[in-house]
This record gives sequence, C-alpha cells and structure tokens, in this order.
Amino acid sequence: MNPLLLNSRRAFLTKSLQGIGGAALASLCGPELRAASAGALGALPLPQKAKRVIWLTMAGGPSQLELFDYKPKLAEMDGELIPESFTRGQQLAQLQGQKLICQGAQFRFDRYGKNKTELSTLLPHLGSVVDDICIIKSMTTDAINHDPAHMFMNTGSQIAGRPSMGSWITYGLGSESQNLPGFLVLISTGKGRTPQPIAARQWSSGFLPSKFQGVQLRSKGDPVLYLNNPAGMNRERQGLDIATINALNKQHALEAQDPEIATRIAQYEMAFQMQASVPDLMDITGETSTTRELYGCQSGDGSFASNCLLARRLAERGVRFIQLYHRDWDHHSMLREELPLRAAEIDKACAALITDLKQRGMFEDTLIVWSGEFGRTPMKQGDRGPIGRDHHNKAMSTWLAGAGIQRGLVYGSTDELGYAAVENVCSVHDLHATMLQQLGIQHDAFTVKFQGLDAKLTGVEGAKVIKGILT
Repeated sequence: MNPLLLNSRRAFLTKSLQGIGGAALASLCGPELRAASAGALGALPLPQKAKRVIWLTMAGGPSQLELFDYKPKLAEMDGELIPESFTRGQQLAQLQGQKLICQGAQFRFDRYGKNKTELSTLLPHLGSVVDDICIIKSMTTDAINHDPAHMFMNTGSQIAGRPSMGSWITYGLGSESQNLPGFLVLISTGKGRTPQPIAARQWSSGFLPSKFQGVQLRSKGDPVLYLNNPAGMNRERQGLDIATINALNKQHALEAQDPEIATRIAQYEMAFQMQASVPDLMDITGETSTTRELYGCQSGDGSFASNCLLARRLAERGVRFIQLYHRDWDHHSMLREELPLRAAEIDKACAALITDLKQRGMFEDTLIVWSGEFGRTPMKQGDRGPIGRDHHNKAMSTWLAGAGIQRGLVYGSTDELGYAAVENVCSVHDLHATMLQQLGIQHDAFTVKFQGLDAKLTGVEGAKVIKGILT
C-alpha cells in the first residue's frame, strides 16, 4: 500500500484523536465481529447495580405542575401577577417582557401508595406503582429551548457533536447482544398537534467510533430500511459476500490503523445479524394476551405502549441502552385539552413496564429514567382561548426506578410557587453521574481524549452523584 496513504493526515488525526484506535483494532483479532463484547473500561471500578438503561423521553417538556409538583400557594394566587422577586433577572423563553400571571394546576392531584405520594389524577396507573419509583422534583437544566435542551439532556452539552449518553455507555460497557446494536431508539408520536422535531444527532456517537451511535427502529412498517434481501439474493450467498468484504476490510485495517474500518466491519456483521433477529423482535404476537393487555397495545400500532413492550424485549436480548421518545408535550396552549391525551398514552405503559420487569426478575438490574428536556413555568401563557405554559429550566420533575434506586421516595422540592428548585437541587450532569455510578462507572474518571482535553459525559462543572436517591 502507498505509504503516503498510511501516513495521510486523515489517518494521523484518526489515530491521535481519541486514543481508542488500538482498542477498536484489537476487536479484529477476536473470533467474532459481533456487537457482543467487553467495553473499553474492562473491569468496572464500582459495583454494578444496573446492567442496562431504559430511558423514557417525553419530548416537548411535560408540565411538572400538572403531573408531579402540586403547589397550593400557586392555586391560591391563580390569576394574580407573580411577585417580581421570583422572576427578576431570570431567563424566560416566550414570556420575556410580558405580564407574568400565576396559573394553578389545571387538574386534580391525589395521594397514592403506602407513603401517600401526591400525584396527578391523570396518572392513576403510575400511581399504582408509585411505591416502586423515586420522583425528583428538584431537577434543573441549563437550556431553555427544545433543540439545545435535548442536546444537553442527551450529551451533557448544548453544542452538537458530542456523544450521547447511550453511546458513552455502550462504548464503556460494550453490549451483551450478539445480533442487535447495543444502543437502540424507538419513537412514538401523540395523537395531537404537530410535535417538535427530533434530530438523529440526539443519539449520535459524536467523536466516539460510529459503531456506538444509536440505531433507530421504526415502530410502524419495516423496522429498519433495506432489512430484506433483494430479489435473487439468499442469506447464504449474502453471508459469503459479507465474509469476503470483511476479509478485505480487515487487511486494510491492519495496514491503515483506522478505527473506523473496524466499525465498518462490525456494522456489516451487525446488519447481517439484524436481518434475522429484528423481524422476530418486532413481532409481539407471541406475547401472552395478558402481557399485551397489561401494556394496552397491539402489534405494529407504533404506540408508546408497544415501544415499552419492545423495550422489555430488547432488554431481555442484551441491549445495553434503550431510549424511547414520545412526542407532542410542548403545550404553550391547549394544556387542558392536550395534556390528558398525552398522559393517557404513557401512563398505563410506564406502569406495565415496571410490573413486567419485576415479574421477570429484571427490575433490580434495569435502570428506568423518565424525563422531558425541561419543565414548564408556573405562569400561564396566552391571554384568551386555550392556555398553556412556557419552557422553564429552573424546575422540572423526573423519576427513576430499579437498579439501586430508592423506592417510594420523593426527593427535593421547589419554592411555594414551583418556580425554582430550592431543596436538594439537581442538575442534568448530576443525573448522568448517578446513572453512570449505577452502571459501575466512575463518572469523573470516564474520559476520552478529544481536541487535547479529557472529554466526559458529565462535563467540567463538578457534577455529583445524587446519593440521596440510592439504596
């Protein structure tokens, strides 16, 4: 091979960029080029409580004030101007410079579980398992608009180009599945208005090798494009073609020392395996009628409920990180009309996922996280007609369950109007640090060299593990 090619600028940058080329090329020496492998971390520095993550993303920013964080004082002040002491000098999204009028919760709350946890009556099924979850009322984020907020929640940075947490985790831990990617994404859409877009960069591998990026499975129709063989091509013949292509790629990789060639080999192999494994995965007709009724879904309906059932099936098959997006939570208006629809679409399925994992003995080593990208303001948006709430980054609610998370706990609180987190304040970086710890990873030591710096998921601002929610 031309030595100029071997020493090209691209090869040099690739080898020196991340310090992981050797690890990627070492995988070529193994007996299989499958997704199933040990991660870059090898032996884990911490006890591993979670073997996998199921991240339930409510895209658009659900209103915590209607779902989790009831504020009697806010109800008392409904229709009044919010005191300036709360909002002076604060960043707002669309309400900047407008009259800021308090708006109490639009739906009734009730108490559920043995601890009498306060929860919206829009979530009765979640209320039935509230003793199994931990609700954090004091989560905050840095971003106040959708795209940067999604980027921050997924990657720890508002700037595109950083690896998503699913990529970080599969890079560090590897995958237990031999015929599915370690990081899979499923998307569903509420039966409401046009939802906010979701960009594939939210599950990007960033500067990590592309084999760690998330792979989207479509909920309706063909789950993966080009899954079936073209006319005249059978599986045996295709397998021979792939073996030949990968033999050439392997020889090239040993000469060029380019980690992306190892990725290319692995992706050819993975695609070949997925042709056999994905159709069986997506067919839920083999599930019992009791299980399908538990989730409230039908095969191929593309619903959030179906995706929750698929998430359990993926978890059983060794997928490391499973991310579900349910869209259409951006209620600047029509909060009263639309929020009950979104809640009904996810309530039964979230409870079913917890119940199903418990029945199968998987709850204790599966970390479930439920969150939007930010919260909503205690001030109303809109003067007449269908009202709503604006984006808000100083207070949001999220919940976690399984894998060493305390059960039946409400952690943190906001001020009397729900404007800002005031007790046990948590950040997105803290959430990421806690997730990594439960996976056996020391967050502040989990780094990759990028542009001369030790880049990490939890940033440089001093993230802390949320120890108060752990067993």
